[in-house]
Amino acid sequence: MIIQAVRGAVGIERNGPAEIERGVHTVMNALIEENRIEERHIVSVQFSVTKDLTALNPATAFRNLGYSKASLFCCQEPDIDGGMPKIIRVLLTVYCPEGTVLKPCYVQGAEKLRPDLTH
Repeated sequence: MIIQAVRGAVGIERNGPAEIERGVHTVMNALIEENRIEERHIVSVQFSVTKDLTALNPATAFRNLGYSKASLFCCQEPDIDGGMPKIIRVLLTVYCPEGTVLKPCYVQGAEKLRPDLTH
């Protein structure tokens, strides 16, 4: 087994706890299902949020999915001129078999961040 990381992001319509939780669940479920990741293989998850998302910590939303063993971290995304608002980004670090190619997942409007990775 080797350690690899895969990225994802989700757009959130409104700054509310339910919306943030739903968005985190969507992007994390997509990453986990698309890449066939088991909880025991998750090393850590790093979230970043744009400054306009303050109603719920994405790490809390992920814990609410039942993931209790992984190390989680959340920070504010740099406020860059022209940056997309209401975005949660994630960097998921996992153990996986050598040769595994992990697929990033950008959903709910976040596809615009990386059109080169989302066809």
